[in-house]
Amino acid sequence: MFFHISLDRELHIHPKHCGPSLLPVLRSQLHSEVEGSCSGRFGYIITVTSIDHIGMGKIQEGTGQVVFPIKFRAIVFRPFKGEVLDAVVTQVNKMGFFAEAGPLQIFVSKHLIQSDMDYDPNSSPPSFVSADSSTRITKDDEIRVKIVGTRVDAQEIVSIGSIKEDYLGLIS
Repeated sequence: MFFHISLDRELHIHPKHCGPSLLPVLRSQLHSEVEGSCSGRFGYIITVTSIDHIGMGKIQEGTGQVVFPIKFRAIVFRPFKGEVLDAVVTQVNKMGFFAEAGPLQIFVSKHLIQSDMDYDPNSSPPSFVSADSSTRITKDDEIRVKIVGTRVDAQEIVSIGSIKEDYLGLIS
């Protein structure tokens, strides 16, 4: 799910940037450090939408860098248990398959795939095939998956998904 939230950050700026171009340097550094990163608490930071406040810079002893406290608003992506997402299959093996929904990696175990689908090791590329061969899940296929669990680390979020319910699985 996507959220629009307020965040805080301290930026460390080299003293050579303190001058007339300070604000563009702060904006640029904020975007490059924050966008695409993952915070275990808030999820993946997709984009910075606005900068609300830039505090007074303080010189850091020992390094000479200037530390600026910044308050900004950003769009973040945080998956929840029970959420249904569209994803793209990135890898298929005998244990299940991996898919990506934006920055989120999802593993779907063979036990969470419809019971009539089996792994076909002889196909190229590897795939899961239904008993009547009408459905085949391979790399780069688009699927609809339900999140059944997530693990949140400091720098990434990994999810377990299922396609064992109605209206889930391969998207035609």
